[in-house]
Amino acid sequence: MSTDRSSQWKETLRRRLSSDKADKRSEDEKKAEETELFTKYYTEWKGGGNADDTFKHIPRFYYRLPAEDEVLLQKLREESRAVFLQRKSRELLDNEELQNLWFLLDKHQVPPTTGDEAMISYESFLKVGEKAGAKCKLFFTARVYAKLFHNDPYGRISIMQFFNYVMRKVWLHQTRIGLSLYDVAGQGYLRESDLENYILELIPTLPQLDGLEKSFYSFYVCTAVRKFFFFLDPLRTGKIKIQDILACSFLDDLLELRDEELSKESQESNWFSAPSALRVYGQYLNLDKDHNGMLSKEELSRYGTGTLTGVFLDRVYQECLTYDGEMDYKTYLDFVLALENRKEPAALQYIFKLLDMENRGYLNVFALNYFFRAIQEQMKIHGQEPVSFQDVKDEIFDMVKPKDPYRITLQDLVNSGQGDTVSSILIDLNGFWTYENREILVTSDENATADLEDP
Repeated sequence: MSTDRSSQWKETLRRRLSSDKADKRSEDEKKAEETELFTKYYTEWKGGGNADDTFKHIPRFYYRLPAEDEVLLQKLREESRAVFLQRKSRELLDNEELQNLWFLLDKHQVPPTTGDEAMISYESFLKVGEKAGAKCKLFFTARVYAKLFHNDPYGRISIMQFFNYVMRKVWLHQTRIGLSLYDVAGQGYLRESDLENYILELIPTLPQLDGLEKSFYSFYVCTAVRKFFFFLDPLRTGKIKIQDILACSFLDDLLELRDEELSKESQESNWFSAPSALRVYGQYLNLDKDHNGMLSKEELSRYGTGTLTGVFLDRVYQECLTYDGEMDYKTYLDFVLALENRKEPAALQYIFKLLDMENRGYLNVFALNYFFRAIQEQMKIHGQEPVSFQDVKDEIFDMVKPKDPYRITLQDLVNSGQGDTVSSILIDLNGFWTYENREILVTSDENATADLEDP
């Protein structure tokens, strides 16, 4: 056997030596062949084969959306998304499973209690996780436990806090699935019409809206939807990410209307409540003196205390969407949301755009003077001595403290926390008067409080 192998090796070596002697190629040619063979064998080893087939080994990451005329593909996409969302919904804890989880947690509480709160140790926490079932597995982790731990001397966490955490997570996932059902494009965002459909179908589930007439539903939906889009779509793209809807507090405010015993104060402060929606729509109807369903600049000038300056209203009608020089209800809602929420960045962005007449991205002394001159003129009309612009200008720059001492940007206003005060000084005589007499008003409030406290 070994003799045969030895003879084979000798024969191979002899052929190799003879081929080397016969090979008359240059070193460059030999290197070229070596490189070619290496590339060939390496490509085969990596599984590439033909260079034209390499795309087959790259995972597909883009799927074209069906066109409008591809009805069958669109229907298939809708059905597959619905099945997917149903499957995700089944993965969530239902009421019976949540109740069972609460019983297990309560059964495994570890004394002593902290105040009125039952506590649970990490060991018992893991035991409950094993008994609670597969759906609960993601909640019973060290990370969740550490997140809810608050310096308990025995290393425990509150059972109620943990259960509320689970409830909140389940609610978020349920709401996300519910919103995704209205995501016609299936891209993770809602268009205005999608959100309108969601809220319209939500109305019958909110006891606090039981008293609304069906004829008012369209106006209510418009009022509710505008708040979402005004604050969550600052670039006015016409769509909002579902993640952003879930992250903000607006949905909480809307679903708060499920509470049949919601206090009057809570209803009045909630934009989505029936009293609030009726208030805003009622104001719109009262301003509409010619009853054409639209507001002219003259009609809008009576808004609030009727002290908004003419130059500011001119800018509103120059920048905002109007129809033959008149404002519709949707545009009016943006106007109201901006003026009622002047501390919010989205509202300041709206007002700043109106103040920035030349679209420079900043307000200079000329712009401040232009708007404040209208305040001075109104003061004269009301028999008041006009205040010096120089003094007001200095106060504004002192309040805002902009990065550039000669220019105020939107970011400067937001960062200063004084954007609402500055905007009020420039656009509203009543707002300026309130600022100018702030010390007198504070003293009056203190005296009134003292009178109430005296026996």
